[in-house]
Amino acid sequence: MKNYFNFNLTGQKLFPFWIMLLVFFMAPYILLIYKMKEITTGDPKSAFILIPAFLVLFFIAIVLSYFIEKISIEGIEYKNKSLVFKGKFGQFIGIVLPGGFLSVITLGIYSPWFIKSIQKFFIDNSSYNSNNPEFKGTGGNLFVILLLTLILPIIIISAALGIVAVIHHTQLSGLYRVIYQIFIFILMIPYIYYVYKWSINIKFKKYTIQWETGFWESCWKILVEVLLSIITIGIYSPLASLRLFKYFAEKTIATSEDGSKNFGYDIDPWNDFLFIWGQSLLALITLGIYYPWAFCKVRSRILSKTYIQDINTEA
Repeated sequence: MKNYFNFNLTGQKLFPFWIMLLVFFMAPYILLIYKMKEITTGDPKSAFILIPAFLVLFFIAIVLSYFIEKISIEGIEYKNKSLVFKGKFGQFIGIVLPGGFLSVITLGIYSPWFIKSIQKFFIDNSSYNSNNPEFKGTGGNLFVILLLTLILPIIIISAALGIVAVIHHTQLSGLYRVIYQIFIFILMIPYIYYVYKWSINIKFKKYTIQWETGFWESCWKILVEVLLSIITIGIYSPLASLRLFKYFAEKTIATSEDGSKNFGYDIDPWNDFLFIWGQSLLALITLGIYYPWAFCKVRSRILSKTYIQDINTEA
């Protein structure tokens, strides 16, 4: 039997936080980016204004992201019971401020542990029916993933192209830049696979929830959907996202000694595609004002067709 999720957050409830994000973060951020041109044109005094301004915007973004994530989590329902988020804002600040500082002073090396702490905070403090899940991923594993699938390959490719430029005593041509971009695109596929696999590692009651799929199968699926999105100049993107979501969901398995359950998604390709594009266009033509309602309606449509069922059980 399939048991479906639901999403009860409304655009009206999300709207105040969205407006605050636009007014107190996005608008000042765009203005500051514009003001940075003054530094490059010989006005060093601007730097003393921009640095504290960016720090203030960073804090505003932290505050708003916490409350938006909180109400989004509490908007999720399963079997007519909503999730409850118990994480306190003070705890969140206690993770973000030192984590962000350490990530900066270590030139990003601490970032995997910072990301893990944020992920764990939101997962571990989300309660369903008085039971809390526990995120089991580690910062060390994420660091290895980032190092082997992204950082080292980019360094090697960049060094190889740099050596070619030195040998030929010339700057890299447009062809080499295209080759570089192709390599980066290819690298992103295994990166997405391993990061997603790392992020789905949760203990809930007696169940261990993980993503169980093969490397080549998953990378091929991701590659095809991303390529179709690029070829269609983004028009296909909503359907690509839905098909990847369906694939990811069906490969997510909750196992225990008593049996296993799998997740799934009842996709309706054409109607889902049109619905998402319709909501996106409404958000666009209203200059983002409609976005909270678009976000809630799209998420509600997707979650209402996302389910959990016992493996080997007929729907």
